[in-house]
Amino acid sequence: MSRPVVVLAMRPALRPHLFDAAAEARLAALADQDAALVVQDFADPRAAGALARAEVLITGWDCPPLDAAALDRMPRLGAVLHSGGSVKHHVTDAVWDRGLAVSSAVADNAIPVAEYTLAMVIAAAKRLPAMERAFRAERDGRDWQYWSEAFGPVGNHRRVIGVVGLSRVGRRVVELLRVLDATVLVHDPYVPEALVRELGAVPAELDDLVAASDVVTLHAPSTAETRHQMDRRRLGLMRDGATLINTARGALVDTGALADELRAGRLYAVVDVTDPDPLPAGSELFELPNLTLTPHVAGSIGGELRRLGAFVLDELQRLAEGRDLLGRVLPETLPSIA
Repeated sequence: MSRPVVVLAMRPALRPHLFDAAAEARLAALADQDAALVVQDFADPRAAGALARAEVLITGWDCPPLDAAALDRMPRLGAVLHSGGSVKHHVTDAVWDRGLAVSSAVADNAIPVAEYTLAMVIAAAKRLPAMERAFRAERDGRDWQYWSEAFGPVGNHRRVIGVVGLSRVGRRVVELLRVLDATVLVHDPYVPEALVRELGAVPAELDDLVAASDVVTLHAPSTAETRHQMDRRRLGLMRDGATLINTARGALVDTGALADELRAGRLYAVVDVTDPDPLPAGSELFELPNLTLTPHVAGSIGGELRRLGAFVLDELQRLAEGRDLLGRVLPETLPSIA
């Protein structure tokens, strides 16, 4: 496959965010493709000719499902290169049945999620979101001692941080947390304890981690096993004043139970993903002052999307040169990853 025929399937507005002029020139040099075509509907007759010739599909957010009917329209397709993280939204069993190669930029998308998490761990330990809101409301010029006592205990010195899930994001978070003078606990039943210790962290059972941590940050996949991993009982194990951070999947947390803990003022939380996602406009989560709520932006946004575009082009070049894909996704591992 020296110069493959490529079709993009994603939200059309995503293309210029993934590929600037230099990246578009590289794409044109690597593959035969229509620079004006971005497919959102595999049944669209205007895309039929391009799909019939397609050997590689570059996918992104809002790619339609690659079911048997869609793949029938792409008889020459050999690979799906995804410019995002999870492929669960569009890769179906039909993809594996036809032996297609699948790659994902999930490792590169983990970078900004881990950076966001580190920022929120630091901010949470210093109570910055709540302190900032109080400072604005009170317009009180008293010095650090007042604010420390009002929101104490605060600070990042010798805190205990619990990381749930040593996924790509979780592992990078553990690595970034080395900049802090903190004890890092890790729970992941699928990872050897020796590996956790190699990363400078301490393996722990989930209940023990939750009970011991000042900050608990979630990085497990959303599966039947992890649904409501942080349920009412487990949230109740958290220390008074502890913070829960969720950048993984909303279903990991019992939203109602978390809202009750927040409403009682016992816990703090940082939530980038919710259940449901997006939240309905009337959700009480918007009103809770001890909750930092962001609109699913921990992953790649803005200029960070260029990293994902570059990864996909690197994968395309490896494919054209007959080399192994670095982001290869295997069907047997898909159920246990994000």
